[in-house]
Amino acid sequence: MRAAALRARARRGFTILEVLVAMSILLVGMSAILGLLSFGAAMTRTAALKSAAAISVEAIAADLEESLFPLVVDPATRAWVVGEPLAIDKRELRHHPGVSYSARALPDPSDKRPGGALRYRVEIEVEWVSGGRVRSKTFQTLMLREVPFGERLRRMLVEKQERAASGAAAPASTTKAANGGGSQR
Repeated sequence: MRAAALRARARRGFTILEVLVAMSILLVGMSAILGLLSFGAAMTRTAALKSAAAISVEAIAADLEESLFPLVVDPATRAWVVGEPLAIDKRELRHHPGVSYSARALPDPSDKRPGGALRYRVEIEVEWVSGGRVRSKTFQTLMLREVPFGERLRRMLVEKQERAASGAAAPASTTKAANGGGSQR
């Protein structure tokens, strides 16, 4: 009789203590999962911001390569040469609203070439608005004073068309300058 009463009591269900232990285990597990989800969302946001920053810096470098050193006419030879670097102040970055940059270039002290430096230390200050505040970061890089890539490409294409039209080969010095080789001064 006693054994039958124990079996009947065991079939009635769970005790309150068992339910509380199960609920606390479930609560700890769900808290850990929600913590991992919020951590993952924060890491995704950080990765997106770093990616956008890297793309902006690449766009700035490309813009500087094309516009920092202007092409000017040398009065002595009447040929196009690479001029001294321009000072750029708060230029808006295309396709990146709210991002602007300033750049200053100084000759690299270790570049002691006769006739002027070829390497320049360029200090770039990038500004953007985040959370209603203007933020900025300063970078430094080395850049060569050379004919911009777009101009070299244009010269190559123009010379190719001129050669095709005239049926003659271009002089070696013109081809060398068009490819960015030789002296750029």
